[in-house]
Amino acid sequence: MRDLQSWLSRLEQLHPTEIELGLGRVASVAAVLEVQAPARSVITVAGTNGKGSCVRSMEALLLAGNHRVGAYSSPHLLRFNERIRIGGEEVADAELIAALEAVEQARGDVSLTYFEFTTLAALWLFKRADVEFALLEVGLGGRLDAVNLVDPDIAIITSVAVDHEAWLGSDREVIGREKAGILRAGKTFVCADPYPPASVVDIASKLGCDSYFIGHQFSLVDNHYQLHAQPELALGLPGLHLPKPSVAAAITALGLAGALPGVEQVCRVLENLRMPGRCQSLHWQGRELVLDVGHNPAAAEYLADWLRRNPVSGRTLALVAVMADKDLAGLVEPLESEIACWYPALLPGNARAAGAEQLRAGLVAASVPEGQISGPAAPVAQQLKAALAQLEAGDRLLVFGSFFTVAEVLQLTREQQNGQSE
Repeated sequence: MRDLQSWLSRLEQLHPTEIELGLGRVASVAAVLEVQAPARSVITVAGTNGKGSCVRSMEALLLAGNHRVGAYSSPHLLRFNERIRIGGEEVADAELIAALEAVEQARGDVSLTYFEFTTLAALWLFKRADVEFALLEVGLGGRLDAVNLVDPDIAIITSVAVDHEAWLGSDREVIGREKAGILRAGKTFVCADPYPPASVVDIASKLGCDSYFIGHQFSLVDNHYQLHAQPELALGLPGLHLPKPSVAAAITALGLAGALPGVEQVCRVLENLRMPGRCQSLHWQGRELVLDVGHNPAAAEYLADWLRRNPVSGRTLALVAVMADKDLAGLVEPLESEIACWYPALLPGNARAAGAEQLRAGLVAASVPEGQISGPAAPVAQQLKAALAQLEAGDRLLVFGSFFTVAEVLQLTREQQNGQSE
């Protein structure tokens, strides 16, 4: 196949299911490719929320220290290439195609999911590029995720909350056990969840991990960071734009690895660091938008707090489109008091997306008054136009609920070619 999109379309059809947890198939292909150790140092990040921010923070700090780094994260917003970065740059189509061809040749008759196939491609690219650090973001869970075929030198868990119940379970103890599957005996473990499930603490103890828990072995309070085992590693940080626990975990992991740049560089990097789709401010057509991919109650709580800490003089309206398997009422409830009007939106081309009745039922279940729901649900583009028409001076529009929702709005702004992201 000549182009990347043809490859990606084919990968979507190769395996009978989108998700199939388990390491047997993917590990067997990894052995053929010899990618089980893709870098001199590997840091794996799991977590319900905040893992992308943690990976991005470590990547930026390592680059500032002139380390050669490969970063693998998912999902992407606009281009698949966003998922695999080497030296801070998205891997080019030609390199991705070469990696996919290598995996295709190595797999023989082994069936791989889309995520397994692309994970192997990322590992192959990292090994070929001889990166010093490979930063690997878990796709789903931890124990049985394809990323876990690699033994990390440092394992990070950013947070444990309820999400993906069909795959991971419906309580934090069970979910924590799945995420703790990335820990390795005697290796370093960093936990950014201030209230980790007992299952995580227990597994770390039984494996004899060198464990660092936020609020105990390290802390970030009022922008003051401290790694207690290293008194010299005390930083007065600038205002952060990414979740503090994720940033603190990133600093801790790199501090323990001896790979942090100087204090001034750390502060400069973190002050300027942003993540697309994470509380992202966008001025478009003379109006203010806030884009966030949050899709579970814990993410909504963070988002609600961010809105309160960043007030506007007018109202906040919200456009929400979610996947059908999400807890919509739980997603809306933390935000209900911050939103003046809701625009339930549809993603017609996405078979996983919630329909009109489910959206309305979720809003009602979250105690949103009927008068604050703007008419029947409609496609994202239509609801975006309707919401923008209602914005007055000092108002803003929050767009959230899924990566697909944010991606569609970002694509619309890009097509108009007069949006400017902050």
